[in-house]
Amino acid sequence: MWPFLTQMKLEDATKDYREFTEKTLKGLENLKRVREEDIESGVSEKEAVYREDKITLYRFKPVVENPFPIPLLMVYALVNRPYMVDLQEGRSLVANLLKLGLDVYLIDWGYPTRADRWLTLDDYINGYIDNCVDFIRKSHHLDKINLLGICQGGTFSLCYSSLHPDKVKNIVVMVAPIDFYQTDTLLNMRGGCTLGAEALDVDLMVEAMGNVPGDYLNMEFLELKPLQLGYQKYLDLPDIMEDEAKLVNFLRMEKWIFDSPDQAGEAYRQFLKDFYQQNKLIKGEVMLGEKRVDLHNVTMPILNLYAEKDHLVPPPSSLALANYIGTSDYTACSFPVGHIGMYVSGKVQRDLPPTIVDWLKARG
Repeated sequence: MWPFLTQMKLEDATKDYREFTEKTLKGLENLKRVREEDIESGVSEKEAVYREDKITLYRFKPVVENPFPIPLLMVYALVNRPYMVDLQEGRSLVANLLKLGLDVYLIDWGYPTRADRWLTLDDYINGYIDNCVDFIRKSHHLDKINLLGICQGGTFSLCYSSLHPDKVKNIVVMVAPIDFYQTDTLLNMRGGCTLGAEALDVDLMVEAMGNVPGDYLNMEFLELKPLQLGYQKYLDLPDIMEDEAKLVNFLRMEKWIFDSPDQAGEAYRQFLKDFYQQNKLIKGEVMLGEKRVDLHNVTMPILNLYAEKDHLVPPPSSLALANYIGTSDYTACSFPVGHIGMYVSGKVQRDLPPTIVDWLKARG
């Protein structure tokens, strides 16, 4: 006699099996109806206003009659696609900022190819970001604009603001890594924050592959939570599939997660070595071209937004910013979610956009 048969009545087992089968069949019917266009992201109308190499600068169409006169430029990370900030109705940071009266721009880094193998962080920060900022300044006849840097884009935005403080009025950083010596965080340890090249020989990686494949980075992120991200969410899929709206949300997130551009080899090499392995940002030793990044030069107001349950950028990494900047107008604000929850949590999307907008408007 099998043990489980003595613990479960036959009618209970039959009922559970029937319910599971009905749920799966309904889910498969829903899956058959979902089309590619159903899981497309981007609910806010936008226009490409500037292009250079692989990058595109978008301006989202304002939805109020007289938007805030100082535009906001969103700088996203290189690792994933930036449409996460405009994912879907009800879960769009961009849409909520537009509704509250901001004039929003976004840099789309595109997909690097072999032609971009030798792009450096200097090219991205003193090149592309600076050119986009200058385009917006000229278009609006302004000396300074506002920046919103997200994750790695927040780190880039701080570097940029250090080198070009005359062009930035206010800066908002969101889930941005600052202090990379985080021994309790797997991503930082895998990047070599304790062992350096012994943990990850990035020179060998770049010399062997040129650009770093997006698929490699995807696997690295998934392996940080292998049970939750690699198995559990798919085991939960039958419960999701029977609800068509939940299924579409799930597929939309899956599409974003696996839509990972390759990383330009030289830029990746410098970011891993200078930031993760040698923690040069807080030491004032990062060199971009011939210019040294010193966070003490960041004297404009700063709003630092972080996620309390972030396993990629832990709060101590973000909160370290307060110790190295040159401004006295510094505000930190936390949200009780993880890294991705900052974009997709309904509660966060209720509270986060007003926090940003009220803070910016209070500073003109």
